Amino acid sequence: MNGVLHVAAASLPPAQQEYLDEARQMQALSFAVHIPLVCFGIAFPTFVLIAEGLWLRTGDPMYKTIAKRWSKAMIALFAVGVVTGTILSFELGLLWPRFMATYGDVFGLAFALEGFSFFCEAIFIAIYVYGWDRMSARKHFLIGIPVAIAGLTGSLFVIAVNGFMQHPTGFKLQNGETVDVNPFDALFGNSFFWHEFVHMYLAGFIVAGFIVSAVYAAGLLRGKRDRFHRTALLIPLTVAACAAPAQLFVGDWAAREVADNQPVKLASFEGLPETTKNAPLHLFGWYTDGEVKGGISFPDLLSILAYHDPNATVQGLNSVAPDDQPKAINVIRYAFEFMVFIGTFLATIAVVHLFLWLRRRRLWENKWFLRAIVVAGPLAVVALICGWVTTEVGRQPWVVYGQLRTTDAVTGADGIPVGYATLALVYLALAVAVLWLMRRIARTPIEEEPETVSRA
Repeated sequence: MNGVLHVAAASLPPAQQEYLDEARQMQALSFAVHIPLVCFGIAFPTFVLIAEGLWLRTGDPMYKTIAKRWSKAMIALFAVGVVTGTILSFELGLLWPRFMATYGDVFGLAFALEGFSFFCEAIFIAIYVYGWDRMSARKHFLIGIPVAIAGLTGSLFVIAVNGFMQHPTGFKLQNGETVDVNPFDALFGNSFFWHEFVHMYLAGFIVAGFIVSAVYAAGLLRGKRDRFHRTALLIPLTVAACAAPAQLFVGDWAAREVADNQPVKLASFEGLPETTKNAPLHLFGWYTDGEVKGGISFPDLLSILAYHDPNATVQGLNSVAPDDQPKAINVIRYAFEFMVFIGTFLATIAVVHLFLWLRRRRLWENKWFLRAIVVAGPLAVVALICGWVTTEVGRQPWVVYGQLRTTDAVTGADGIPVGYATLALVYLALAVAVLWLMRRIARTPIEEEPETVSRA
């Protein structure tokens, strides 16, 4: 099969490099639209199950009301995620045919398993939403568990493919073809998989948690201080607050893996031209002519972040040929800095929330805290996108690190600008549809339903 794909790739016309940037921007647009939906696929089923579980434990119909309302939003976002995910998967083959043709045998298993996870999720999420008050409460709760598991495994297999792209292993190249392929080693044996997976899993709870919390915090600020809004705020906010501080430690783990396996990417975080002992880290400033001009310099900080040692030597950009260095250094630097700043801000909100919650303070009475949550929602999405910009742009000029260049993987077909414009219109239409659906769900009157079925 790999030989057929390789022959097909070799038969394609030469890549039109004037469309390379458009192809990358098109892929980036799809990724930026899809990845927040992945966060909801990871975390939202858990939020719904927590609310339903509280109803089962306490019998309080308010929790059931919240769970039913959230389940409607969950299936709507899942449907949109199906559309954006399908577009994204098609783009991999259409925009980067040589990547798919050469390495399809290596990571094809992951995409097959991701598809299996998707179908399981689709089946159980439909039963779950349709099954309210049509089966016993405990059976209904159990139906929701596969939805949460499928949301996790679907993202796991995609992250495994990205880990392989960052640290390719589990195969050999022979005459441009992959041989001796070990898919499990390629997907789960690379050094990037575990920290990327944990990082993304926590990010899912942080992003979804703060966005949902921001919606109800905004309602509380507008005077909707009923029990529904207070309860609906606390569930996702508490989950996000548990994940946000942990994310700082996972980020440290990720930085050390990058330092060991992609030192040039680490150098791009700072704009470090030469291999340096006691490497500093600049906040702000602008990288130009081989140095960071302006900004605030923190001596030894890059060495500390990378190796936990202020005297450590950090490899510089010039340790590799200019063609092997990332070009958009300032994009990488600012994406990294914004990710760290926002992550620290979210962790601070998390600690404050947990402290006040444990002391049984009424969070909804503090307008400044509610305003911080409203701001945290969109900022969490910004941090998510910045993290992936750091990861993906920092890997350039490689699609598969050290193996296949982006310029060699891009399609030779024309029409990319037309496809780009069409895609933007599709995503605009989806955004309007999602906004309309969410507003319609939000405007549904809040009614606590009486017990209609046994919880047995």
